[in-house]
Amino acid sequence: MRVIAEKSVAVIVDVQERLFPHMHDGESLHSALVTLIQGMQILKVPMLVTEQYRKGLGPTLDTISDRFEQFEPIEKMSFSCCDDQGFLTRLGPTDAQFVILAGIEAHVCMLQTCMDLLEAGYVPVVVVDAISSRKAHDKEVALDRMRSRGALLTTTESILFELCRRSGTDQFKAISKLVK
Repeated sequence: MRVIAEKSVAVIVDVQERLFPHMHDGESLHSALVTLIQGMQILKVPMLVTEQYRKGLGPTLDTISDRFEQFEPIEKMSFSCCDDQGFLTRLGPTDAQFVILAGIEAHVCMLQTCMDLLEAGYVPVVVVDAISSRKAHDKEVALDRMRSRGALLTTTESILFELCRRSGTDQFKAISKLVK
């Protein structure tokens, strides 16, 4: 199943100040997230950003929020983004079939969001190098569960080129520079 840019929305989940420093392989995660966000912007894929209990976990990292021209995070208290009416209100008008997921933590908010998106008829596309948990094993188990239920697993570079579809375009040139 090919993921189509015009039928996609990307969701960056809970990349927040007090949670992020505890993530396994945080440096690689951060790099993948920044590349993914920049690539989605080049490809004009709409993006939503969530924050879990901002008062306790702090705001989204500045190095992420600063990448957005208009940064309007959706604050949530539920682990699954889909249990939050604000998220559903913003997701609905996108008319997306594919929901590209990145963020933290893989075994909690990412997993529950993925399961609920599947139940709602969306195709979750999990960008494995752009998600993490505090423990690597928790991420691995969550990915196994997501895959077994029907989520598509991919990497940052793979999804960007899949959404781009062809070489020789300005988007292709920009994506190529981005992933080098």
